[in-house]
Amino acid sequence: MKESRIFAKFTTLDIVLMAMLATLNGVMTVYLSLINKTLNSLGGPIATSVIVGLYMIYGLLAYYIIRKPGTAVIAYSFGAVVQSFIGTAYGFAAIIAAAVCYMIVAELVFALLRYRRWNVASLMLAGGAMVPLWFIVAANMFGYMHWGWKVLTITLVVRILSGIILCGLLTKVLGDALNRTGLLKRFELGRASRA
Repeated sequence: MKESRIFAKFTTLDIVLMAMLATLNGVMTVYLSLINKTLNSLGGPIATSVIVGLYMIYGLLAYYIIRKPGTAVIAYSFGAVVQSFIGTAYGFAAIIAAAVCYMIVAELVFALLRYRRWNVASLMLAGGAMVPLWFIVAANMFGYMHWGWKVLTITLVVRILSGIILCGLLTKVLGDALNRTGLLKRFELGRASRA
């Protein structure tokens, strides 16, 4: 991708796409909360960790499609606003903290990759890397520390794997599937696939 394209301004289409993905995530989070409660009753924190990657996917998918610095900041900010209006079982502070953690890590990962690597490995790296910072913050917010080191370690590993698969890998699969429909031809993913 050319340097001028990487640092191009966000278009109205970019903003609309991020808002749509954030809204879809807000609706999905309502249902994920129900699944999360069921998993918690079946297997506690380790079981609930299996679906963690799904909570983060909308921002990474936006980044994969748009490919401009700052995409994570805008997408995850939209997500936090939407979830604040819809409501969540985790509280307003958790919504904001999670969004900030995700955006910081995603922006760092793609800056380190110089906004040039968009293969499955880079997306899986980003999906897994977004987990630990939020896990540390959440551990302090929600009292995870009483679980003990063994459960904390297993939970963190499961969450990272969920981030790698249900955020990183699934982002690649969904992004490429959407691109094949022709809907993304005006975004950087669509342009890159035609080049």
